Amino acid sequence: MYRIAKEFAFSASHQLTELPPEHQCGRLHGHNYVVVVELAGAELNAHGFVRDYHELAPLKRYIDDEFDHRHLNDVLEDDMVTAERLAKHFYDWCAERWPETAAVRVSETPKTWAEYRP
Repeated sequence: MYRIAKEFAFSASHQLTELPPEHQCGRLHGHNYVVVVELAGAELNAHGFVRDYHELAPLKRYIDDEFDHRHLNDVLEDDMVTAERLAKHFYDWCAERWPETAAVRVSETPKTWAEYRP
């Protein structure tokens, strides 16, 4: 199986309003998010790629236009926008466009990440 991955970044705020008041993530805060989309295929295309990285440009536009410097609770109309839910959201978005999508990983900090992989 061949696997490729491409990384995208954005900054945004969110608030996990269903957490107890003393939980720090219940307060309005932000992250410098990193999104990694992974594509996989048993075969390569005629050019020797799983998929040309350039073809992933629509994901960059989507992230830049809809997520960068926004409040994620408003964007996703959800009071609990966690890294796990973001990973699933981006996976679904990517899988609609690229059937080779194998997983999406979302990091809120350099030491933490969540991944959605069906």
